[in-house]
Amino acid sequence: MIDERVEPFYDEVARRNPGEVEFHQAVREVLESLGPVLAKYPEFARHKIIERICEPERQVIFRVPWRDDRGEVQINRGFRVEFNSALGPYKGGLRFHPSVYLGTVKFLGFEQVFKNALTGMPIGGAKGGADFDPKGRSDTEVMAFCQSFMTELFRHLGEYTDVPAGDAGVGVRESGYLFGQYKRVTNRYESGVLTGKGTDWGGALVRTEATGYGTAFFANEMLKAQGRSLDGMTCVVSGSGNVALYAIEKVHHLGGRVIACSDSGGVVVDEKGVDVSLLTQVKEVERGRLRDYAERRPGVRHLEGGNVWDVPCDIALPCATQNELTGRDARALVAGGCTLVAEGANMPTTPDGIRLLREAGVAFAPGKAANAGGVATSALEMQQNASRDSWTFDYTEERLADIMAGIHALCYETAEEFGVPSDYVMGANIAGFLRVGRAMVALGLV
Repeated sequence: MIDERVEPFYDEVARRNPGEVEFHQAVREVLESLGPVLAKYPEFARHKIIERICEPERQVIFRVPWRDDRGEVQINRGFRVEFNSALGPYKGGLRFHPSVYLGTVKFLGFEQVFKNALTGMPIGGAKGGADFDPKGRSDTEVMAFCQSFMTELFRHLGEYTDVPAGDAGVGVRESGYLFGQYKRVTNRYESGVLTGKGTDWGGALVRTEATGYGTAFFANEMLKAQGRSLDGMTCVVSGSGNVALYAIEKVHHLGGRVIACSDSGGVVVDEKGVDVSLLTQVKEVERGRLRDYAERRPGVRHLEGGNVWDVPCDIALPCATQNELTGRDARALVAGGCTLVAEGANMPTTPDGIRLLREAGVAFAPGKAANAGGVATSALEMQQNASRDSWTFDYTEERLADIMAGIHALCYETAEEFGVPSDYVMGANIAGFLRVGRAMVALGLV
């Protein structure tokens, strides 16, 4: 339940941002943790930090005209919400998907503020994107769109101002076209203005794997705090895209066994452990479906239209999209013996699902903590660009593991400080808020 001290702030956010349901959900989830903070630190109320932190510093919406392969003009809408720069330049990905609208971008940007704060890196929070779908488009069409998109967005970017990255629908191909156009219109090779770049032109090793690896590292830290480890654990992972693939890979490296994953067509159950090499070949190289994976791996079941949360497991990692794990799914996980859930996607669990998992005693890590590995490695990429350096895979992965362990320790210790031991939701929300809020107080009314 939301504390009476912060409920008026939520009501005002909902009133000022009508129809943006994902943004409302993200704000409420954070505000539900902040009652004890206001009681302990009244200066945050005096400086109106909650009101200020819920209002983006800047919201940019723009038209993106481009021409398709048939010669027809297409019009899309682009967004960049620069939410908070108290800790450093705005940092957050670009998402290209037909579902993108202002409410989506604001929810993601708001989450990014606290996620970035938890990493301990000097980066603020932002998010952006467009209602453009790169699927089924030729390289020429994707390039035309990206160039038009960046022709408008570039004026808001800079390595000390705002540094986008990739997100859903924005991979190395799209990042290349975006960076190329930025370089062209600014006449500067400013590597640090965009992260998620190709490793041949300023990108960081491990960035591709970072979000999935980081989620697995965080889950393992949670188990360590309980005197356990991933060794011998059975896991299910939703999705089969980038985050899911590398979460599966790292779980296996750490001794666990992922026995199920999913896509929009259904679920595969592979009791021997999902074959990451085959899954990568099918999904990333051939752009196939999980049913193709099942046909090529003996003993694997493909459940057409199935639900991955119905598969009994010890650990669940939701790595697909927002609000994919519902109250009904939470009950199925509990019934199936699940004792730990760590979010690899952004806000993949509904409020009802979170409540039921926590009431059942399931250790639950929110995405702003568990999936922070992606942005942490983006910040490491910025460091390499700034120093004109290039690090090895092993060194970068070691840095990532250390950052995720630090995030876990911060969340765990903050939860204990505020009298809610092992409550990672409270720990993450409060720790992130304190870091951003203290910086905002120090910087004055800006």
